[in-house]
Amino acid sequence: MPIEFVCKIKFAEEDEKQKGKQDGDKESLIEESCTPPAKDLVGFANSSSLHGINHIFVSGRLGIRQTLWALALLASLALFLYQAAKCAISYLEHPHVTALNEEASPEMVFPAVTICNINRFRFSALTDADIYHLANLTGLPPKNRDGHKPTDLDYPAPDMQDIFNRTGHQLDEMLKSCNFSGQNCSAEDFSVVYTRYGKCYTFNGNKSTSRKTKQGGMGNGLEIMLDIQQDEYLPIWKETNETSLEAGIRVQIHSQDEPPYIHQLGFGVSPGFQTFVSCQEQRLTYLPQPWGNCRSTSDQ
Repeated sequence: MPIEFVCKIKFAEEDEKQKGKQDGDKESLIEESCTPPAKDLVGFANSSSLHGINHIFVSGRLGIRQTLWALALLASLALFLYQAAKCAISYLEHPHVTALNEEASPEMVFPAVTICNINRFRFSALTDADIYHLANLTGLPPKNRDGHKPTDLDYPAPDMQDIFNRTGHQLDEMLKSCNFSGQNCSAEDFSVVYTRYGKCYTFNGNKSTSRKTKQGGMGNGLEIMLDIQQDEYLPIWKETNETSLEAGIRVQIHSQDEPPYIHQLGFGVSPGFQTFVSCQEQRLTYLPQPWGNCRSTSDQ
């Protein structure tokens, strides 16, 4: 009897093991059938969150519906890449916008005014040494011409600043009348500046003591009367880069922060005429790099 009991228990244990093994095999088969393999494109399309891809990759043959979905997806992808590339190129070009604003001010700083006589040297003030040294600037014949013996001449080395200062037209002799905003002014209100035209004069050129004006129009700016002293003009044998057949005054209006470039930015005033000049202040604020190779601020 005990032997039969033991055999019965042993049979029951083996039966339970076989039954558990069969149940485990069934569960593993169910899990394997529910989980799609990684290489299954249809399964990936069904589980992907990308719009439209699950309508393209389906089981079975490829039909018109799948073809239309594929074309729509490719068109959307191409449009996205085009817009992304366009935005990237626009960002790398550093685009900017020019803004123009007009502001009314109760008073403004009057600009600097530089005047130059077109004739750089007064004929009566030139010495023989000046004529010898200024031959190339005045259009005289070359020194090696027949009958001209520069070796026989013993002149000291030229001092160009002294020559320009001594032989240039003097403002106290040219200036006949000066008025600024109803107040008289004189040659002492001008400062000397040397340019390509020789000795020139600038009114209101000092930024620390610059004059201001409260309104525009005649009588509120600078009014001057000049004698160009045309009888002192040098006789011109020929017109060169340094000489001109013209007569008159060269004028430039500029800010106190910049030197006069009167040979490039100036304008001419003819003798015997009354000339009116109007101007306006323009301030430009430039963008720094990488939008350009400009200064951050500039006043004109």
